[in-house]
Amino acid sequence: MDIEAILDVMGCRTRREIINLLREEPRFVSQISRELEIGQKAIIEHLRAMEELGLLTSSFKKIERGRPRKYYDMSHDITVNIIINQATFQVDITDEALTRKQLPSGEEWSKLLNVEHKIRMGHYEAIEELKSLIRLYSTLKKRAEEVLEDVEGTQE
Repeated sequence: MDIEAILDVMGCRTRREIINLLREEPRFVSQISRELEIGQKAIIEHLRAMEELGLLTSSFKKIERGRPRKYYDMSHDITVNIIINQATFQVDITDEALTRKQLPSGEEWSKLLNVEHKIRMGHYEAIEELKSLIRLYSTLKKRAEEVLEDVEGTQE
């Protein structure tokens, strides 16, 4: 895949929001439009750009009444790593059909992937960053477990 094209397409917040919706399940244009509160014509243009690049696929599905709807879905996993520091400016794109769909996404996951990439590229100063993330995740996990215990305790 062309690095410039991916960065250009994904530089748009609306397109990232569309991708985030499609992570959950395939959707058709009016669903995306309604959920993002953006006009259908604009959504169609964003979808077209991402489909042409190969980020999305589309398929028609029959519905009970009316004509078939065109659903959009993620085509496969793509990992984009950007490293910018005084010694490096590097953009790596891995276009792999990974089987890790159950793994989380979002900002925290991106941080972890970025730290992992730094370490694998030999930037061992990122180990401290990784240790910090582990402490944060451990604290969040403990808090989530406490909340769960409280909720389950009130349901009994």
